[in-house]
This record gives sequence, C-alpha cells and structure tokens, in this order.
Amino acid sequence: MGFQVRDIGSHVQQRIKSSSSGMFVFGLKMFTGFMLGLTLSLVGQEIVGYKTLSLVFLITVITGVFLRLSRNWGLAGILIFDLIAILFAMLLRMYILIAPGM
Repeated sequence: MGFQVRDIGSHVQQRIKSSSSGMFVFGLKMFTGFMLGLTLSLVGQEIVGYKTLSLVFLITVITGVFLRLSRNWGLAGILIFDLIAILFAMLLRMYILIAPGM
C-alpha cells in the first residue's frame, strides 16, 4: 500500500513537469505564430489597404496555420525557427535602411 502511494506521488510530479513544459512550448508557439501573423498581416495591410477586421482575421489564420505546421516541433525546433525569423527580420530591416530613397 505504501509503495503505491509513493508511486502515485512521483507519477503526479512527473505529469505536472511534462504538462508545464508542454504548456510553455505551446505558449512559445502561440507567441511566435502571433508575431508572424501580425507581421505578415501588417505588410499585407500596407500593400492592399484592407481594414481592421481583415487584419484580425489574417492574424488568426496565420497563427492557426503556424500552430498546425509546428505541431510536431519541440522546444529546439521553435527556438531555431525564432532565430532564423529574427535574423531574416534584421536582414530586411538593414535592406530598408540602406535602400535608396524610395
């Protein structure tokens, strides 16, 4: 009886640890998808000129698509994607700053 109670305690502790790490990875995926959606929908809004409802719709759709694509990614995959996205954004910013007066 005592052995089973000890197993239950360690099992609960392991489940809490895996659940909290899973929620952290999901939160990071959600944040990354939201930032990606916000960036792409703002670019689309500047190019096409659509209104707020379309902006929110595109943010939601792009976040959902990113969550679907990154379903099997772990923490390392998300961090690598974030690193590549940040480097790409810095490259784009450098291009905008250096580009001749447009």
